Amino acid sequence: MIKILKSETLRNIDQETIQKQGLQSHELMERAADACVAWIDQQIPAGIGFLIICGPGNNGGDGLAIARKLWERGKDVRVRLASANQVSSEGFKHNLGLWTAKTGISPDELSSGHDWQNPETETLIIDALLGAGLSRPPEGLMLELIGAINGSSSRVISIDMPSGLFGDQATSNPDSVIKAWVTLCLGAPRQALFYPEYEVFCGNWQFLDIGLDPDCLAGAPAIGFIPSHPDISALQPERPVFGHKGTFGHALLVAGSRGKCGASLLATQACLRSGAGRVTLRCPSDCLIPVQTAAPEAMVSPDECSDRLSEIIKPELYSAIGFGPGTGTDPQTANVLKRLLQDFSGPMVIDADGLNILAENPTWLQFMPAGTILTPHPGEFERLVGRIANPFERTEALRSFAKRYGCFVALKGRFTCIACPDGQLYFNPTGNNGLAKGGSGDVLTGLICGLLASGHSAMRAVLTGVYVHGLAADIYAREEHILTMTPGTLPNYFGQAYREIGGES
Repeated sequence: MIKILKSETLRNIDQETIQKQGLQSHELMERAADACVAWIDQQIPAGIGFLIICGPGNNGGDGLAIARKLWERGKDVRVRLASANQVSSEGFKHNLGLWTAKTGISPDELSSGHDWQNPETETLIIDALLGAGLSRPPEGLMLELIGAINGSSSRVISIDMPSGLFGDQATSNPDSVIKAWVTLCLGAPRQALFYPEYEVFCGNWQFLDIGLDPDCLAGAPAIGFIPSHPDISALQPERPVFGHKGTFGHALLVAGSRGKCGASLLATQACLRSGAGRVTLRCPSDCLIPVQTAAPEAMVSPDECSDRLSEIIKPELYSAIGFGPGTGTDPQTANVLKRLLQDFSGPMVIDADGLNILAENPTWLQFMPAGTILTPHPGEFERLVGRIANPFERTEALRSFAKRYGCFVALKGRFTCIACPDGQLYFNPTGNNGLAKGGSGDVLTGLICGLLASGHSAMRAVLTGVYVHGLAADIYAREEHILTMTPGTLPNYFGQAYREIGGES
């Protein structure tokens, strides 16, 4: 798994790598520049010019090394320095000397934002002002230049981090941060990259490996982890050759209400494609015929009420239970959830209106079986924990909540953040905005419920479910079009997702 690191931790790993591998600091900059230029060669069309703005620190040194390598490739490259009256790093000085020796050009110095000349539209600006080496908000010349760059009509590529954006703490002034089109993140991702509030700054960020020492990375404390295909593949249990429907568990979905029968059907169809041996849907009686018609493989246990869930059921008959898609929050329905929490000791996943019921009855959180999985979107999570000031505070609230209640919480979003009872965090890399449609969460609930029923532990189920759900959306977007994606189509792509995860053709 890829580690998400604090900026200070990454700086320490840089130094440890230099020492262990017998490098000079500028040699690590060469690696970083090579990785950035390789990405530029692949992604940026020929004929595009580059204006590279370099600060006096190591980020500026990276920028100068990138400039030299682009110049050697015959690119139209101009360099401007924002280093007047400031102490320069050794890496900056080294690469400035190489640039001047190679090109015979002494870069112009920018002494104020008024020195800025707006480049041509077809020129890309490379932001190498500050990167991740930020100790306080930008001021003076740096702040002026950030404003000038943001005011230009050119696209911006930021090296390591958008200048002015803190990687490990909230950024309060949006006018002090570069608004990048792409961020090329070096060595390890930083936390701020995963938050929707900072998309306007980070753009479409890319992680680039620069050859940091693997032993140093392995021993470093991480904020969280990003799983990959091999990581998820390793979580999948062997399915016995002589297994039968009883071997793979019996999933119960408690879902639906008048006008929301579709939610129960979406969850059921996903659960049927999860690997569970049997699937039963408990729903209002109005949902019986639609579900039996559209999902004949599922069993349906209709409630005596036609429009809502009202009756207590026998949870001991089931291997795992999923509650919430489209249930509404009627007091009778809420009582069903309360009794399930009190009477069922097996694995559960709770979503949607189940979360809203818990928010209205917070003392019930204490009843949740150990390892219960909650799958809120940010609004539902705030109903559970209260208003949150910034994304860093939200992540810490997520971690604290999971530890306090011994549960797993998958906070849904572009990088769904999964918090575990031990405080560990996983940021899921799969998925796209085609999932931003009502019903996508119902599909996720059904998939996770089926994984729990078929024998996955809660941790394996939530990591696998979120990853496969997002990858199915990515495969759909590749093969069809992101705009035509509907939640009901996603289960049809679970099989392709599993094959891709396992490296199967």
